[in-house]
Amino acid sequence: MDGVDHSVNAGEGGAQLSSTGSAMPNGAGAGLLPGPAARRAAGAIETRGLTRRFGPVCAVDGIDLRVEAGTFYGFLGPNGAGKSTTIKMLTGLLAPTSGTMRLLGQDLSQPTAARAVKRRVGVVPENLALFENLTAREYLTFIGRMYGLAPAVIGERTDGLLAVMSLDREEGKLALEYSHGMRKKLALAAALMPNPDLLFLDEPFEGVDAVSSRVLRDTLKRCVERGATVFLTSHVLEIVERLCTHVGIIAHGQLVFQDSMATVRQNGSLEERFLEVVGADQVEPQRLSWLEG
Repeated sequence: MDGVDHSVNAGEGGAQLSSTGSAMPNGAGAGLLPGPAARRAAGAIETRGLTRRFGPVCAVDGIDLRVEAGTFYGFLGPNGAGKSTTIKMLTGLLAPTSGTMRLLGQDLSQPTAARAVKRRVGVVPENLALFENLTAREYLTFIGRMYGLAPAVIGERTDGLLAVMSLDREEGKLALEYSHGMRKKLALAAALMPNPDLLFLDEPFEGVDAVSSRVLRDTLKRCVERGATVFLTSHVLEIVERLCTHVGIIAHGQLVFQDSMATVRQNGSLEERFLEVVGADQVEPQRLSWLEG
């Protein structure tokens, strides 16, 4: 997180030396954010006809997503549009009813490929799903071990992540004692622990104060600058417009818009485009009679 890549690549399939000097399998000892060339070798996300039904309800209806590697992608939609359901399918928490998914060039219908891809993906879910009775250091150590990282790498990355997220002075507290913003930062730190090529973030800025929001934004922008792909859902259009390079909009389970932010800006604001494609600008606003006097 200091902007310096401490790893030394020994070639395709070879070993790398971490800043501790210990030899690891290729990728295990990489610095927290490796260079962009390796990350942009393949597309990050591609779906074809991705569908999820819950009984008679079609939450996601045959969407075709294409997210290039190295982009900051904002995935927008009204409440209940299917955003979280889509992320849950892409991260393996829900099985699709039909359709195909490829992450980082790998077909997720193949179990071996799906397991390999998960080692390269970080996730901040909507409900955070932290282990409440662990301290920040204990939780990050657990996450690092789950990803199979070497102890020296886990220690090094934990120190860096706690410092960057301003949690180093609070690392002795249990997660259940953290404020909402601190919990968000701990969840993002855990998602960054495996040095992911792809980050899924479900409403990471919801309920976060201005200081914590700035830390999260700066960290995510640094990830993208170094070649990672970020897939973000948010209801805060200003944040999406400021951060994202590309945007997709889902409404009633269908992908109704997908383009670069540069193109969106040529024709007005993101809010205007969002209201246009979801049809909200055509809805007659309701009024409360007792407020009209």
